[in-house]
Amino acid sequence: MAEQALTAVIADDSVLLRDGIVRLLGDARIEVVAAVGDGDALVAAVGEHRPDLALVDVRMPPTHTDEGIRAALIIRREFPEVAVLVLSQYVEEQYATDLLSGDTAGVGYLLKDRIVDVEDFVASVRRVAAGGSAVDAEVVSQLLGRSTRATELDRLTPREREVLGLMAEGLSNAGIADRLVVSLGAVEKHISNVFTKLDLDQEEHAHRRVLAVLTYLGAGR
Repeated sequence: MAEQALTAVIADDSVLLRDGIVRLLGDARIEVVAAVGDGDALVAAVGEHRPDLALVDVRMPPTHTDEGIRAALIIRREFPEVAVLVLSQYVEEQYATDLLSGDTAGVGYLLKDRIVDVEDFVASVRRVAAGGSAVDAEVVSQLLGRSTRATELDRLTPREREVLGLMAEGLSNAGIADRLVVSLGAVEKHISNVFTKLDLDQEEHAHRRVLAVLTYLGAGR
């Protein structure tokens, strides 16, 4: 069965890289409906075309700092049906945390080196566009400050893992309580246990929920 055709908007100030991604995605039956070079143009293109996915570089004109990630956050807020895949040359820890601190469904953060593996990159694009997530292992490693956390998930009870999985889907505590048909207090207790068992100290980590979700994603479930 042929894979479903998708539409995408690309934002990168490097013309060569932008054109290369357009050709790469075209070969994979992913139609690029707009390719732009700055954050404002990206938001405008998404508003006009309503693509399945926006691929965004973190650093773009005019300051080459956080224009791309700010545009990505605007898209997540104003066009929640559009998936966002951020591509970065390096692990931008604060920017990755900002992006992943909300709903992680339809969100990805990959290093540009991953584009070299075309098959893997296209698979990540399709996974994010379908509502999944794709976070580069190096991003997970640096944000967590450890090389691996998979074994730490073994400390969790089945219910705690279920709660963590729903956190990774972007559900709020109230949303998790509704899904599991339990009290809000029970959910809060499970989440507190998750933080404790994953050694996410409240004073040491300002974004424990993000780090817990990254642990879950990085372990491959």
